[in-house]
Amino acid sequence: MAKVCDVCGKGKISGNNVSHSNRHNKRTWTPNLRVVRAIVDSTPKKLKVCTRCLRSGKIARA
Repeated sequence: MAKVCDVCGKGKISGNNVSHSNRHNKRTWTPNLRVVRAIVDSTPKKLKVCTRCLRSGKIARA
């Protein structure tokens, strides 16, 4: 199951943990997703939405 926002498409990104001694380890950042009931085509539907989209009002909650 992909961790991707259904509104903006924000997904997992990868990079490095860098320690004080400059050692690099691979790591990932995942978006802060919430499952909400939203109005899509005048019917309520469950969507995975990131909190940035929820806060900015990009969807209409059911």
